[in-house]
Amino acid sequence: MADAEATGGRTAQLQRTGLRHGWTTGACATAATTAAYTALLTGEFPDPVTITLPKGQTPAFALAAEEKSAGRAMAAVVKDAGDDPDVTHGALVRATVRALPPGSGVVFRAGPGVGTVTRPGLPLAVGEPAINPVPRQMMREHVAAVAERHRGTGDVEIEISVDNGEELARSTWNPRLGILGGLSVLGTTGIVVPYSCSAWIDSIRRGVDVARAAGRRHVAGCTGSTSEKAAVAVHGLPEDALLDMGDFAGAVLKYIRRHPVDRLTIAGGFAKLSKLAAGHLDLHSSRSQVDKGFLAELARRGGADEALAASVAAANTGLDALQQCAARGVPLGDLVAATARDEALAVLRGAPVSVDVICIDRAGTIVGRASPRP
Repeated sequence: MADAEATGGRTAQLQRTGLRHGWTTGACATAATTAAYTALLTGEFPDPVTITLPKGQTPAFALAAEEKSAGRAMAAVVKDAGDDPDVTHGALVRATVRALPPGSGVVFRAGPGVGTVTRPGLPLAVGEPAINPVPRQMMREHVAAVAERHRGTGDVEIEISVDNGEELARSTWNPRLGILGGLSVLGTTGIVVPYSCSAWIDSIRRGVDVARAAGRRHVAGCTGSTSEKAAVAVHGLPEDALLDMGDFAGAVLKYIRRHPVDRLTIAGGFAKLSKLAAGHLDLHSSRSQVDKGFLAELARRGGADEALAASVAAANTGLDALQQCAARGVPLGDLVAATARDEALAVLRGAPVSVDVICIDRAGTIVGRASPRP
């Protein structure tokens, strides 16, 4: 499963619905780590413990458990996902911090209930604990801040565990992705913003209305904040021309079919847009999956031999397939973008809208583009 990105559109939606936001697993792990390392250096656990999120918010977390012994401290917090239907809501997230020799840096370990990466194609190397890059950076920054305040070295091992996490992970796609033994520690903003499909689709429609009222003739439907940045970098679009599409590509296309603009840019991650290219209009992982056989056929069209096509069909993830093709000079990203553009045009049913597509990887690098048809 993935955490919702706390973007401006969803914040406005939160204000309309009155739904209560929550905290990502990564934020909870950071709070527990901060409390544990503080206790390791001072002998006292801060309770509640306050952290700073990537966008500057400073939530406080009550401790649910704490332990300390020589060279080791453990703190735990209960994850509160607010009103979001999150499988990890109520889970106990633990951080055990151990002192390491000077110069060791920060080392991450997967404790019970946290998965380990066993296949390539994810943003973490095989063998690494499934603690995503942003939560890792949050924990590193808080360890450094605690070390500075209390004259520590900042050289620690951080073991994150989630009570009952292995069982909870069976309700996620982790096992299929080769993340075994538990959950992933996720979160890009630290905040879980609750939403419903109807409310999100309503916000998309209102976004189109606002853009048209402002005289915008070019809008961008983006799957998240990273793809939004890519669309802005390419086209220089103003904020009111950006639609927080999320997984609802169909909602954007169908509404713009009835309320046209001159140009629509669709921007998103390679894997999500490969689903659109394959004809899916709902890009959520629970309702559509990356079709590696479809990617293999696109690779063949781009010049892949049968050995590469077979390897793409057997790839662990869409990112893995993309990387394999890039290494062999097959423009799979451009092929996905062009096919997604054509699928979008089919949904638009002749509406006077030109469409271009931008595919990005997890780092925000553009890996595929398709210009409007002549």
